[in-house]
Amino acid sequence: MGNRLKNEAENFHGPRTIIIALAVIAASFILAAIIPPVDPENPTIVACVPAIFLIVYIFTTKRILEALFLASIVGLILVNPASIMGSLSTTMTEVMMDEDTGWLIIVCGLMGSIMTLIERAGGAIAFGDLVSKRCKTRKGTLMWTWFLGVIIFIDDYLNSLTVGSCMSSVTDRYKVSREYLSYIVSSTAAPLCVLIPISTWAVFAGRILESSGWASPGDGVLYFIKTIPFNFYGWIAAIMVPCVIYGIIPMFGPMKKAEDRVANGGPLAPPGSESIDMHAGEEAMPIPEKPSVWNFFLPIICLIAATIICDVDMQSGVIITLIFMFALYMFQNLMSASEFADLCVKGIKNMVLPLMLMVLAFIFANMNEQIGFTYYVITTGAKIMTPALMPVMVFILLACTEFITGTNWGMYIIALPIVVPLATELGVNMPLAVAAVLSAGVFGSHVCFYSDCTVITSSATGCNNFDHAYTQATFGVLAAVISAILFLIAGFVFA
Repeated sequence: MGNRLKNEAENFHGPRTIIIALAVIAASFILAAIIPPVDPENPTIVACVPAIFLIVYIFTTKRILEALFLASIVGLILVNPASIMGSLSTTMTEVMMDEDTGWLIIVCGLMGSIMTLIERAGGAIAFGDLVSKRCKTRKGTLMWTWFLGVIIFIDDYLNSLTVGSCMSSVTDRYKVSREYLSYIVSSTAAPLCVLIPISTWAVFAGRILESSGWASPGDGVLYFIKTIPFNFYGWIAAIMVPCVIYGIIPMFGPMKKAEDRVANGGPLAPPGSESIDMHAGEEAMPIPEKPSVWNFFLPIICLIAATIICDVDMQSGVIITLIFMFALYMFQNLMSASEFADLCVKGIKNMVLPLMLMVLAFIFANMNEQIGFTYYVITTGAKIMTPALMPVMVFILLACTEFITGTNWGMYIIALPIVVPLATELGVNMPLAVAAVLSAGVFGSHVCFYSDCTVITSSATGCNNFDHAYTQATFGVLAAVISAILFLIAGFVFA
């Protein structure tokens, strides 16, 4: 942890950063004095200002943490320039008190504990040895990574943390860049979850469909199932991975540069990755002389089973799994009770920086809700929609919105209650329209630089989250283009 903070400090360009921050804040106050106060119920193009600033700043500096913070301040100034500190304090309090934020901190923190315990029990290295014995080639190892992601479909966090943490040491043996590994892991997280009716995504989307009036109470998941054939982005993103591995889709763009870097003797991870790597700066933990692969499989099986049994509640799943792991490891005399507790705390500490990044992303999303950004994009696009064009337009508009906001589930809460009545009014096939919204959310989770899944994947694979998102963006955009074409065709076929 100390090393990571040191690296962050070394990368902080003090005077320049302070000057930029002050200039941005001053410009925001000037803009707020010129334009009328922002009304979230009747937003204007001004609602796009923080988003534009955020994207420009990220691509200019590659510094996501400060970009999110500054963009949030810009938006809050435009909302209420007379009480910026009060607005910032209120927004931060709302985010930290929000049920979803609490869920995120608990689940991700305890998932960090689970992965740390598995590593200490020798489960991770035993699993790596198993894969190495079964897979003698680079492509075989990468396909095993993809397959493992496919079968761990219950939740994108579980998928990314498990597959990323356990496969990084295996793929390192075959000189696979961490960017490439991150892409494979990320492509089997949210893209798979949106295709599985017993995933956390299905349960959440089902509840929103019930509240939006399309599905009857208790039938949300049943209606979600109707959208699965039309969740084009999820299908395309997941299928593309084997195509890339076997060269059907050639390596190109930033990902090719990353692979060339490693092939030419360069580091496996891009510069700055130690700042987010959950294992960075840690001394190697002692492991049993004869590690058992069951110390990997049994906790993961328990986690999946417990989550499903508890109505797809990931929080209950991680708590039950930790209790199970305590009994399992104590029975084998792998560690003492005090060491077990210390490792749980250590695992939570490993997730602090990723959680900080995600909380800042939530603050930015909260600000966007206050300024009416998502509502502005949807309502503006709705004015020019036709029944046949609605699915593709909804997908494109919300995909762009989600790329900026990075809160897929939060976008669903805002977008679905708007899209469902609009689709009813235009006579659009409802599963197709809803699938366009869901696919847009998956695109955001997959490609956004600061989405929760991007951050979690980066932490698990030890890859700088900017480089992870930047290198996989080319493949994500390709999948999005193919998906848009399919939504366009489906709009005319099913209109």
